[in-house]
Amino acid sequence: MTGRRHTSIKRTFSALSALSAVVTGSALIAGCGLIPGATGGSGDRTVTVMTWAPEKTDATNMPGMPAMARAYARWINAHGGIGGRTLRVLTCNDHNDSVGAAKCARSAADQGAVAVVGSYSQHGRAFLSPLESAGIPYIGGYGATDSEFTSPLSYPVNGGQAALLAGNGRQLADHCSRTVLVRPDTIAGDELVPLLDAGLAARSRAGVTDLRAAEDATDYAGKAQEALGTATTAGTADAGCVAAVLGDRTNTFFDSFRRLREDYPAVRTATVLGSIDQSTINRTGGAASPYEGAYVTGWYPAADDARWGRMKKAITETAFDDNRIDPADAGVQTTWIAYEVLRQVVASLGDGEVTARRVSSALDDGLEVTTGGLTPPLRWGYDHMSDAGDFPRLVNARVTFQRVERGRLVATRKTAVDMTETLAKAS
Repeated sequence: MTGRRHTSIKRTFSALSALSAVVTGSALIAGCGLIPGATGGSGDRTVTVMTWAPEKTDATNMPGMPAMARAYARWINAHGGIGGRTLRVLTCNDHNDSVGAAKCARSAADQGAVAVVGSYSQHGRAFLSPLESAGIPYIGGYGATDSEFTSPLSYPVNGGQAALLAGNGRQLADHCSRTVLVRPDTIAGDELVPLLDAGLAARSRAGVTDLRAAEDATDYAGKAQEALGTATTAGTADAGCVAAVLGDRTNTFFDSFRRLREDYPAVRTATVLGSIDQSTINRTGGAASPYEGAYVTGWYPAADDARWGRMKKAITETAFDDNRIDPADAGVQTTWIAYEVLRQVVASLGDGEVTARRVSSALDDGLEVTTGGLTPPLRWGYDHMSDAGDFPRLVNARVTFQRVERGRLVATRKTAVDMTETLAKAS
Protein backbone atom coordinates (compact mmCIF):
# COMPACT_ATOMS: atom_id res chain seq x y z
CA MET A 1 0.00 0.00 0.00
CA THR A 2 1.33 3.48 -0.84
CA GLY A 3 1.73 6.33 1.60
CA ARG A 4 -0.78 8.29 -0.47
CA ARG A 5 -3.43 5.57 0.14
CA HIS A 6 -2.82 5.71 3.90
CA THR A 7 -3.07 9.52 3.87
CA SER A 8 -6.31 9.40 1.93
CA ILE A 9 -7.84 6.93 4.36
CA LYS A 10 -6.75 9.03 7.35
CA ARG A 11 -8.31 12.16 5.86
CA THR A 12 -11.54 10.27 5.17
CA PHE A 13 -11.67 9.02 8.75
CA SER A 14 -11.00 12.51 10.14
CA ALA A 15 -13.87 13.91 8.11
CA LEU A 16 -16.22 11.16 9.24
CA SER A 17 -15.17 11.62 12.87
CA ALA A 18 -15.95 15.31 12.66
CA LEU A 19 -19.32 14.58 11.06
CA SER A 20 -20.18 11.95 13.66
CA ALA A 21 -19.35 14.39 16.45
CA VAL A 22 -21.82 16.91 15.01
CA VAL A 23 -24.52 14.27 14.47
CA THR A 24 -24.05 12.81 17.96
CA GLY A 25 -24.09 16.23 19.56
CA SER A 26 -27.27 17.22 17.74
CA ALA A 27 -28.98 13.98 18.76
CA LEU A 28 -28.11 14.53 22.41
CA ILE A 29 -29.47 18.07 22.32
CA ALA A 30 -32.67 17.16 20.53
CA GLY A 31 -33.14 13.85 22.34
CA CYS A 32 -33.79 12.15 19.00
CA GLY A 33 -34.65 8.53 19.76
CA LEU A 34 -31.89 7.88 22.28
CA ILE A 35 -32.75 5.25 24.86
CA PRO A 36 -32.20 6.60 28.38
CA GLY A 37 -28.87 5.29 29.64
CA ALA A 38 -27.90 3.76 26.28
CA THR A 39 -24.59 5.60 26.30
CA GLY A 40 -23.66 4.14 29.67
CA GLY A 41 -22.55 7.46 31.15
CA SER A 42 -21.59 8.21 34.73
CA GLY A 43 -25.26 8.37 35.71
CA ASP A 44 -26.15 5.07 34.09
CA ARG A 45 -24.34 1.72 33.90
CA THR A 46 -25.81 0.31 30.69
CA VAL A 47 -23.98 -0.26 27.41
CA THR A 48 -26.33 -0.72 24.45
CA VAL A 49 -25.18 -2.43 21.26
CA MET A 50 -26.83 -4.14 18.28
CA THR A 51 -26.24 -7.39 16.41
CA TRP A 52 -27.98 -8.12 13.10
CA ALA A 53 -28.20 -11.01 10.64
CA PRO A 54 -30.67 -12.43 8.11
CA GLU A 55 -33.21 -14.89 9.48
CA LYS A 56 -36.07 -16.86 7.90
CA THR A 57 -35.19 -15.88 4.33
CA ASP A 58 -34.98 -17.98 1.16
CA ALA A 59 -31.20 -17.51 0.94
CA THR A 60 -28.41 -17.40 3.55
CA ASN A 61 -29.61 -17.27 7.17
CA MET A 62 -27.44 -16.69 10.25
CA PRO A 63 -29.76 -16.98 13.27
CA GLY A 64 -26.92 -18.16 15.49
CA MET A 65 -25.26 -14.76 15.46
CA PRO A 66 -27.99 -12.68 17.19
CA ALA A 67 -28.75 -15.69 19.41
CA MET A 68 -25.08 -15.84 20.45
CA ALA A 69 -25.11 -12.09 21.10
CA ARG A 70 -28.06 -12.41 23.47
CA ALA A 71 -26.44 -15.40 25.19
CA TYR A 72 -23.20 -13.45 25.61
CA ALA A 73 -25.12 -10.61 27.27
CA ARG A 74 -26.76 -13.01 29.73
CA TRP A 75 -23.42 -14.64 30.46
CA ILE A 76 -21.36 -11.47 30.91
CA ASN A 77 -24.07 -9.78 32.98
CA ALA A 78 -24.17 -12.83 35.26
CA HIS A 79 -20.42 -12.43 35.79
CA GLY A 80 -20.24 -8.76 36.72
CA GLY A 81 -21.18 -7.12 33.45
CA ILE A 82 -19.05 -5.56 30.75
CA GLY A 83 -16.50 -3.32 32.40
CA GLY A 84 -18.77 -3.29 35.46
CA ARG A 85 -21.74 -2.19 33.36
CA THR A 86 -24.86 -4.00 32.18
CA LEU A 87 -24.66 -5.08 28.56
CA ARG A 88 -27.89 -4.57 26.60
CA VAL A 89 -28.09 -6.28 23.20
CA LEU A 90 -30.56 -5.22 20.51
CA THR A 91 -31.04 -7.51 17.50
CA CYS A 92 -32.28 -6.92 13.97
CA ASN A 93 -33.16 -9.02 10.91
CA ASP A 94 -31.75 -7.51 7.70
CA HIS A 95 -33.88 -9.93 5.59
CA ASN A 96 -30.99 -10.35 3.11
CA ASP A 97 -31.79 -7.13 1.28
CA SER A 98 -30.29 -3.65 1.15
CA VAL A 99 -33.42 -1.93 2.45
CA GLY A 100 -33.49 -4.17 5.51
CA ALA A 101 -29.77 -3.65 6.15
CA ALA A 102 -30.16 0.13 6.03
CA LYS A 103 -33.17 -0.04 8.37
CA CYS A 104 -31.14 -2.05 10.90
CA ALA A 105 -28.36 0.54 10.81
CA ARG A 106 -30.78 3.44 11.29
CA SER A 107 -32.45 1.55 14.13
CA ALA A 108 -29.08 1.14 15.85
CA ALA A 109 -28.60 4.90 15.67
CA ASP A 110 -32.16 5.68 16.79
CA GLN A 111 -31.88 3.38 19.80
CA GLY A 112 -28.55 4.75 20.98
CA ALA A 113 -26.30 1.79 20.22
CA VAL A 114 -22.63 2.55 20.87
CA ALA A 115 -21.55 -0.20 18.43
CA VAL A 116 -22.83 -2.86 16.08
CA VAL A 117 -21.11 -6.10 17.06
CA GLY A 118 -20.65 -9.53 15.47
CA SER A 119 -23.11 -9.14 12.61
CA TYR A 120 -23.71 -10.51 9.11
CA SER A 121 -25.01 -8.76 6.00
CA GLN A 122 -24.28 -8.97 2.29
CA HIS A 123 -25.17 -5.27 1.90
CA GLY A 124 -22.18 -3.41 3.28
CA ARG A 125 -22.73 -0.18 1.38
CA ALA A 126 -26.35 -0.01 2.54
CA PHE A 127 -25.61 -0.29 6.27
CA LEU A 128 -22.18 1.34 6.53
CA SER A 129 -23.32 4.73 5.26
CA PRO A 130 -25.92 5.23 8.05
CA LEU A 131 -23.45 3.94 10.64
CA GLU A 132 -20.76 6.33 9.45
CA SER A 133 -23.20 9.24 9.55
CA ALA A 134 -24.03 8.39 13.16
CA GLY A 135 -20.42 7.65 14.10
CA ILE A 136 -21.23 4.08 15.20
CA PRO A 137 -18.38 1.53 14.96
CA TYR A 138 -18.97 -1.84 13.29
CA ILE A 139 -16.99 -4.41 15.28
CA GLY A 140 -16.34 -7.92 14.05
CA GLY A 141 -18.67 -8.18 11.09
CA TYR A 142 -18.65 -11.44 9.15
CA GLY A 143 -16.66 -9.90 6.31
CA ALA A 144 -19.22 -10.80 3.65
CA THR A 145 -18.43 -7.67 1.58
CA ASP A 146 -15.33 -5.70 0.66
CA SER A 147 -16.88 -2.54 2.15
CA GLU A 148 -16.19 -3.89 5.64
CA PHE A 149 -12.46 -3.67 4.89
CA THR A 150 -12.48 -0.07 3.69
CA SER A 151 -14.82 1.83 6.02
CA PRO A 152 -12.91 3.77 8.73
CA LEU A 153 -15.58 2.73 11.25
CA SER A 154 -15.27 -1.00 10.52
CA TYR A 155 -13.12 -3.17 12.80
CA PRO A 156 -13.03 -6.70 11.32
CA VAL A 157 -11.71 -9.61 13.39
CA ASN A 158 -11.10 -12.00 10.49
CA GLY A 159 -10.21 -11.80 6.81
CA GLY A 160 -13.80 -12.17 5.64
CA GLN A 161 -14.79 -13.90 2.44
CA ALA A 162 -11.72 -12.42 0.77
CA ALA A 163 -9.24 -14.34 2.92
CA LEU A 164 -11.35 -17.52 2.81
CA LEU A 165 -11.55 -17.60 -0.98
CA ALA A 166 -7.92 -16.67 -1.52
CA GLY A 167 -6.99 -19.26 1.09
CA ASN A 168 -9.16 -21.91 -0.52
CA GLY A 169 -7.40 -21.26 -3.83
CA ARG A 170 -4.04 -21.57 -2.13
CA GLN A 171 -5.13 -24.82 -0.46
CA LEU A 172 -6.47 -26.30 -3.70
CA ALA A 173 -3.44 -25.28 -5.77
CA ASP A 174 -1.50 -28.16 -4.23
CA HIS A 175 -4.12 -30.73 -5.21
CA CYS A 176 -6.06 -29.66 -8.32
CA SER A 177 -5.14 -29.54 -12.00
CA ARG A 178 -8.17 -27.33 -12.61
CA THR A 179 -10.80 -25.77 -10.36
CA VAL A 180 -14.48 -24.98 -10.87
CA LEU A 181 -16.15 -22.50 -8.50
CA VAL A 182 -19.91 -22.78 -8.00
CA ARG A 183 -21.04 -19.52 -6.41
CA PRO A 184 -24.14 -17.30 -6.07
CA ASP A 185 -25.18 -15.23 -9.07
CA THR A 186 -25.09 -12.05 -6.98
CA ILE A 187 -22.91 -8.98 -6.59
CA ALA A 188 -21.31 -10.51 -3.51
CA GLY A 189 -20.75 -13.70 -5.51
CA ASP A 190 -18.98 -11.73 -8.25
CA GLU A 191 -16.29 -10.77 -5.73
CA LEU A 192 -15.39 -14.40 -5.02
CA VAL A 193 -13.93 -15.33 -8.40
CA PRO A 194 -10.80 -13.09 -8.54
CA LEU A 195 -10.01 -14.01 -4.94
CA LEU A 196 -9.96 -17.76 -5.60
CA ASP A 197 -7.95 -16.99 -8.73
CA ALA A 198 -5.36 -15.15 -6.66
CA GLY A 199 -4.89 -18.13 -4.36
CA LEU A 200 -4.43 -20.49 -7.31
CA ALA A 201 -1.99 -18.09 -8.97
CA ALA A 202 0.20 -18.14 -5.85
CA ARG A 203 1.12 -21.68 -6.89
CA SER A 204 1.09 -20.94 -10.65
CA ARG A 205 -2.14 -22.82 -11.22
CA ALA A 206 -4.60 -22.02 -14.01
CA GLY A 207 -7.46 -19.68 -13.21
CA VAL A 208 -10.81 -20.83 -11.89
CA THR A 209 -13.79 -21.68 -14.08
CA ASP A 210 -16.70 -19.55 -12.87
CA LEU A 211 -20.08 -21.29 -12.58
CA ARG A 212 -22.94 -19.06 -11.40
CA ALA A 213 -25.94 -20.53 -9.59
CA ALA A 214 -29.16 -19.20 -8.11
CA GLU A 215 -28.68 -18.29 -4.46
CA ASP A 216 -32.07 -19.68 -3.42
CA ALA A 217 -32.38 -22.80 -5.60
CA THR A 218 -33.90 -25.96 -4.13
CA ASP A 219 -32.03 -28.30 -6.50
CA TYR A 220 -28.66 -28.02 -8.20
CA ALA A 221 -28.59 -31.21 -10.30
CA GLY A 222 -27.93 -29.29 -13.51
CA LYS A 223 -25.15 -27.19 -11.99
CA ALA A 224 -23.60 -30.24 -10.33
CA GLN A 225 -23.52 -32.06 -13.67
CA GLU A 226 -21.97 -29.05 -15.39
CA ALA A 227 -19.36 -28.63 -12.65
CA LEU A 228 -18.35 -32.30 -12.75
CA GLY A 229 -18.09 -32.28 -16.52
CA THR A 230 -15.97 -29.13 -16.51
CA ALA A 231 -13.63 -30.45 -13.83
CA THR A 232 -12.93 -33.64 -15.78
CA THR A 233 -10.83 -33.99 -18.93
CA ALA A 234 -12.66 -36.29 -21.34
CA GLY A 235 -10.91 -39.57 -22.06
CA THR A 236 -8.34 -39.27 -19.26
CA ALA A 237 -8.10 -40.17 -15.59
CA ASP A 238 -7.04 -36.60 -14.81
CA ALA A 239 -9.59 -34.65 -12.79
CA GLY A 240 -9.80 -31.36 -11.02
CA CYS A 241 -11.71 -29.89 -8.11
CA VAL A 242 -15.19 -28.48 -7.59
CA ALA A 243 -15.44 -25.76 -4.94
CA ALA A 244 -18.94 -24.70 -3.87
CA VAL A 245 -19.49 -21.51 -1.86
CA LEU A 246 -23.26 -20.98 -1.69
CA GLY A 247 -23.92 -20.13 1.95
CA ASP A 248 -26.96 -22.02 3.23
CA ARG A 249 -27.45 -23.62 -0.18
CA THR A 250 -24.03 -25.28 -0.21
CA ASN A 251 -25.58 -28.34 1.42
CA THR A 252 -28.32 -28.39 -1.23
CA PHE A 253 -25.66 -28.33 -3.94
CA PHE A 254 -23.66 -31.17 -2.41
CA ASP A 255 -26.82 -33.23 -2.03
CA SER A 256 -27.32 -32.97 -5.79
CA PHE A 257 -23.60 -33.50 -6.33
CA ARG A 258 -23.59 -36.73 -4.29
CA ARG A 259 -26.13 -38.37 -6.60
CA LEU A 260 -23.92 -37.77 -9.66
CA ARG A 261 -20.43 -38.19 -8.28
CA GLU A 262 -20.19 -41.98 -8.75
CA ASP A 263 -19.39 -41.36 -12.41
CA TYR A 264 -16.57 -38.97 -11.51
CA PRO A 265 -14.64 -40.66 -8.66
CA ALA A 266 -11.43 -38.68 -9.20
CA VAL A 267 -13.00 -35.22 -8.77
CA ARG A 268 -12.10 -33.59 -5.47
CA THR A 269 -14.35 -31.19 -3.59
CA ALA A 270 -13.85 -28.04 -1.56
CA THR A 271 -15.68 -25.28 0.30
CA VAL A 272 -15.15 -22.80 3.12
CA LEU A 273 -16.29 -22.70 6.72
CA GLY A 274 -19.46 -20.70 6.95
CA SER A 275 -20.84 -22.62 4.00
CA ILE A 276 -20.48 -25.84 6.03
CA ASP A 277 -19.34 -26.73 9.55
CA GLN A 278 -18.92 -29.84 11.68
CA SER A 279 -22.62 -30.01 12.53
CA THR A 280 -23.45 -30.01 8.80
CA ILE A 281 -21.11 -32.94 8.26
CA ASN A 282 -22.64 -34.82 11.20
CA ARG A 283 -26.16 -34.15 9.99
CA THR A 284 -25.44 -35.36 6.46
CA GLY A 285 -23.91 -38.70 7.37
CA GLY A 286 -20.53 -38.11 9.02
CA ALA A 287 -17.96 -40.25 7.24
CA ALA A 288 -20.64 -41.13 4.67
CA SER A 289 -21.53 -37.49 3.98
CA PRO A 290 -20.90 -35.87 0.58
CA TYR A 291 -18.23 -33.74 2.29
CA GLU A 292 -15.91 -36.65 3.09
CA GLY A 293 -12.48 -35.79 1.72
CA ALA A 294 -13.38 -32.15 1.03
CA TYR A 295 -10.77 -29.43 1.48
CA VAL A 296 -12.11 -26.70 3.76
CA THR A 297 -10.65 -23.27 4.53
CA GLY A 298 -11.57 -21.45 7.74
CA TRP A 299 -10.60 -18.40 9.78
CA TYR A 300 -10.18 -19.99 13.17
CA PRO A 301 -8.92 -23.18 14.82
CA ALA A 302 -11.01 -26.33 14.35
CA ALA A 303 -14.14 -26.52 16.51
CA ASP A 304 -12.66 -29.18 18.81
CA ASP A 305 -9.66 -26.98 19.67
CA ALA A 306 -9.28 -26.29 23.40
CA ARG A 307 -9.12 -22.55 22.74
CA TRP A 308 -12.89 -22.54 22.25
CA GLY A 309 -13.39 -23.77 25.84
CA ARG A 310 -14.42 -20.40 27.30
CA MET A 311 -17.03 -19.82 24.59
CA LYS A 312 -18.44 -23.32 25.03
CA LYS A 313 -18.66 -22.80 28.78
CA ALA A 314 -20.61 -19.57 28.27
CA ILE A 315 -23.02 -21.34 25.88
CA THR A 316 -23.52 -24.18 28.35
CA GLU A 317 -24.27 -21.75 31.17
CA THR A 318 -26.73 -19.53 29.30
CA ALA A 319 -27.94 -21.18 26.09
CA PHE A 320 -27.45 -24.92 26.32
CA ASP A 321 -30.91 -25.68 24.89
CA ASP A 322 -30.82 -23.04 22.13
CA ASN A 323 -30.29 -25.08 18.96
CA ARG A 324 -29.57 -21.93 16.95
CA ILE A 325 -26.22 -21.61 18.71
CA ASP A 326 -23.76 -24.13 17.31
CA PRO A 327 -20.23 -23.65 18.68
CA ALA A 328 -18.87 -25.05 15.40
CA ASP A 329 -20.62 -22.36 13.34
CA ALA A 330 -18.29 -19.66 11.97
CA GLY A 331 -20.94 -16.99 12.54
CA VAL A 332 -21.34 -17.92 16.20
CA GLN A 333 -17.56 -18.01 16.60
CA THR A 334 -17.16 -14.59 14.99
CA THR A 335 -19.85 -13.12 17.24
CA TRP A 336 -18.10 -14.48 20.33
CA ILE A 337 -14.77 -12.97 19.25
CA ALA A 338 -16.40 -9.62 18.39
CA TYR A 339 -18.00 -9.37 21.84
CA GLU A 340 -14.70 -10.24 23.47
CA VAL A 341 -13.24 -7.26 21.59
CA LEU A 342 -16.08 -5.06 22.87
CA ARG A 343 -15.50 -6.27 26.43
CA GLN A 344 -11.86 -5.22 26.34
CA VAL A 345 -12.64 -1.86 24.72
CA VAL A 346 -15.21 -0.99 27.38
CA ALA A 347 -12.84 -2.08 30.13
CA SER A 348 -10.16 0.23 28.68
CA LEU A 349 -12.46 3.23 29.12
CA GLY A 350 -12.46 2.89 32.91
CA ASP A 351 -15.31 4.65 34.69
CA GLY A 352 -15.75 7.20 31.92
CA GLU A 353 -18.76 7.53 29.69
CA VAL A 354 -19.18 4.80 27.04
CA THR A 355 -20.17 6.39 23.73
CA ALA A 356 -19.82 5.34 20.12
CA ARG A 357 -17.12 7.94 19.60
CA ARG A 358 -15.09 6.81 22.61
CA VAL A 359 -15.32 3.17 21.53
CA SER A 360 -14.05 3.93 18.01
CA SER A 361 -11.38 6.29 19.36
CA ALA A 362 -10.01 3.58 21.66
CA LEU A 363 -9.72 1.23 18.70
CA ASP A 364 -8.22 3.87 16.42
CA ASP A 365 -5.63 4.76 19.04
CA GLY A 366 -4.16 1.27 18.78
CA LEU A 367 -5.74 -0.63 21.68
CA GLU A 368 -4.53 -4.23 21.44
CA VAL A 369 -7.09 -6.93 22.16
CA THR A 370 -6.49 -10.64 22.57
CA THR A 371 -8.81 -13.56 21.91
CA GLY A 372 -7.24 -16.44 23.77
CA GLY A 373 -5.29 -17.53 20.71
CA LEU A 374 -8.32 -17.79 18.42
CA THR A 375 -6.82 -14.96 16.38
CA PRO A 376 -3.51 -13.13 16.58
CA PRO A 377 -3.57 -10.01 18.81
CA LEU A 378 -5.76 -7.45 17.04
CA ARG A 379 -5.08 -3.73 16.58
CA TRP A 380 -6.75 -1.26 14.22
CA GLY A 381 -4.54 1.82 14.60
CA TYR A 382 -3.29 3.48 11.43
CA ASP A 383 0.15 1.91 11.88
CA HIS A 384 -1.51 -1.52 11.68
CA MET A 385 -3.43 -1.01 8.45
CA SER A 386 -3.00 -3.78 5.92
CA ASP A 387 -0.79 -3.70 2.85
CA ALA A 388 -3.46 -5.69 1.03
CA GLY A 389 -4.41 -2.88 -1.35
CA ASP A 390 -8.19 -2.93 -1.53
CA PHE A 391 -8.51 -4.19 2.06
CA PRO A 392 -6.86 -1.53 4.26
CA ARG A 393 -8.87 -2.46 7.38
CA LEU A 394 -7.75 -6.09 7.18
CA VAL A 395 -5.75 -6.74 10.36
CA ASN A 396 -6.10 -10.53 10.45
CA ALA A 397 -5.67 -12.27 7.10
CA ARG A 398 -4.84 -15.65 8.60
CA VAL A 399 -6.71 -18.77 7.48
CA THR A 400 -6.60 -22.40 8.54
CA PHE A 401 -6.47 -25.39 6.19
CA GLN A 402 -8.70 -28.30 7.14
CA ARG A 403 -10.05 -31.45 5.53
CA VAL A 404 -12.95 -33.75 6.27
CA GLU A 405 -11.49 -37.11 7.31
CA ARG A 406 -13.66 -39.95 8.64
CA GLY A 407 -16.46 -37.47 9.20
CA ARG A 408 -14.41 -34.94 11.19
CA LEU A 409 -12.91 -31.59 10.25
CA VAL A 410 -9.21 -31.90 10.99
CA ALA A 411 -6.39 -29.41 10.53
CA THR A 412 -3.99 -30.23 7.70
CA ARG A 413 -1.46 -27.66 8.91
CA LYS A 414 -0.30 -26.92 12.45
CA THR A 415 -0.15 -23.19 11.85
CA ALA A 416 -2.40 -20.65 10.16
CA VAL A 417 -1.48 -19.19 6.77
CA ASP A 418 -1.28 -15.41 6.30
CA MET A 419 -3.01 -14.37 3.07
CA THR A 420 -2.05 -10.68 3.16
CA GLU A 421 0.47 -10.92 0.32
CA THR A 422 -1.92 -12.93 -1.86
CA LEU A 423 -4.72 -10.42 -1.29
CA ALA A 424 -2.34 -7.57 -2.13
CA LYS A 425 -1.66 -9.21 -5.48
CA ALA A 426 -5.39 -9.78 -6.02
CA SER A 427 -5.94 -6.05 -5.58
